[in-house]
Amino acid sequence: MTTIDPEIETTEASALAAPMTRPLKSTYSSVQAVDASFSDFDVRPEIVEALAAAGITHPFPIQAMTLPVALAGHDIIGQAKTGTGKTLGFGVPLLNRVLAPGEDGFDALPAPGKPQALVVVPTRELAVQVAGDLATASAKRSVRVVQVYGGRAYEPQIAALNSGVDVVVGTPGRMIDLLKQRHLDLSFAKTVVLDEADEMLDLGFLPDVETLLAATPASRHTMLFSATMPGAVVAMARRYMTQPTHIRAQDPDDDGSQTVKNIKQVVYRAHALDKVEMVARILQANGRGLTIVFARTKRTAAKVADDLVERGFAAGALHGDLGQGAREQALRAFRHGKVDVLVATDVAARGIDVEDVTHVINYQCPEDEKTYLHRTGRTGRAGNKGTAVTFVDWDDIPRWGLIDRALGLGIPEPVETYSSSPNLYEDLDIPAGTKGRLPKSQQTREGLSAEALEDLGETGKRGGGARPVGGDRGPRQGGRDGGRRDGGGRAGGARRDGGRGRSGGGDSRPRTDQGPPTTSTNPAPCSDSGQAPTGEGEARTGARRGRNRRRTRSGRPTEGGAPTQSAPTAD
Repeated sequence: MTTIDPEIETTEASALAAPMTRPLKSTYSSVQAVDASFSDFDVRPEIVEALAAAGITHPFPIQAMTLPVALAGHDIIGQAKTGTGKTLGFGVPLLNRVLAPGEDGFDALPAPGKPQALVVVPTRELAVQVAGDLATASAKRSVRVVQVYGGRAYEPQIAALNSGVDVVVGTPGRMIDLLKQRHLDLSFAKTVVLDEADEMLDLGFLPDVETLLAATPASRHTMLFSATMPGAVVAMARRYMTQPTHIRAQDPDDDGSQTVKNIKQVVYRAHALDKVEMVARILQANGRGLTIVFARTKRTAAKVADDLVERGFAAGALHGDLGQGAREQALRAFRHGKVDVLVATDVAARGIDVEDVTHVINYQCPEDEKTYLHRTGRTGRAGNKGTAVTFVDWDDIPRWGLIDRALGLGIPEPVETYSSSPNLYEDLDIPAGTKGRLPKSQQTREGLSAEALEDLGETGKRGGGARPVGGDRGPRQGGRDGGRRDGGGRAGGARRDGGRGRSGGGDSRPRTDQGPPTTSTNPAPCSDSGQAPTGEGEARTGARRGRNRRRTRSGRPTEGGAPTQSAPTAD
């Protein structure tokens, strides 16, 4: 069933008739055909043809609900569960209003080649997904869609903007950078979309959103879409929109809960030291396809991915410490099936739209119900069935109780479960006798290394490369002593300026003031030629002698370890 929320005033509504607790101003409703296709709406034939070529002919409820209102130019707040097609809900109306080069009216635009539409998303992965969907829907036209997000070199993005663009999709940070550099001109953007609006309008993103909206025309057409829409977010949205229509859509067969009915929810109270073993056995369940494992921290994601690779699984990691090239490499390998397990942090929860994801595993309890919805929403997409498994530590029981109560899952006290528990095998259809390592005969996938690592000319990352899954970081280059740390001191133990640094070998043992100082018994490590390091002021000819500076209690250093006037000794 599809309903319009009457709490926001609007000038037009189009929905299956639904009871309203408060009348809308100047409203009317029209009943839509249950079997309506995209061709039944006032959409460009080229868009309908492109979608049909991709196997998309009938809209999902959120799409069928938003199309009549959005095509008429009214502002929209669209809310539907994750994986129900929100992208095309705003993508089709956006593309329908955009004029591409060579089409009637393009040359008459105030500024042909300047962005006509703007789509702002919270994550890089979501920007790639949205741009791909828009490119699919506009395949029969010459619409120019450009992705603008951080982690990639500026030059290609600037060149694309300067050569002419119709739709810009990206993240706020890079957009604002290009806006301030005057490479991005939004003064002619007549359509603005905030995807995952609750995240975009959250405290951290609000200043960025305000900056971008201030650069667009006041008469713009604004659409906000998200799976969750708290009341405070709705109030903030009113500041940027004109009489928006708040649309909430759900499947007619759904039970009214916030979670997707096609997703089987399984929750276990698990011990931290047994989680990897449990994951390894779950990954051998009957009928398992692609799987995403969510961790709360970047370090945990990297460690779990390493552990799974060591156990024979084709796994890749996706987290914020990786360069953009490595992040895209992991996603491509996951989409292409070269790895079937992706271990990710929440940075990926709002940007992964991959077909055939059958299982989502919450390795650690999510922070709140909103995070839980977006994590589990990576499976059970587009009408498919999926399984969501959540591990809850003993310390996280109170947090899980809040999530369970907010979502009405009915699992306030998860069952204590271990890798050998019979209920684990029964709940998830794991074959009897399954162990924590994948048999050699089943290790058939190519792995992450089979996917090429693209050189993106990355910014903000050291070298822009990916750390290979497996934990081998290799030696540090250009760091301290090429990665050696002898005795905790610096390379060679001597300071570059030959100043009043620590003596010779960097010995960190406490000194005892017992008599006059003597020559050091822990000299600095020597170079390959057997010579000790020198200060900058030393001559480089003849035999070299280490400079051993000693600091007396008066603070005056002495050279070469020569005896000085004895300092008072401790009693």
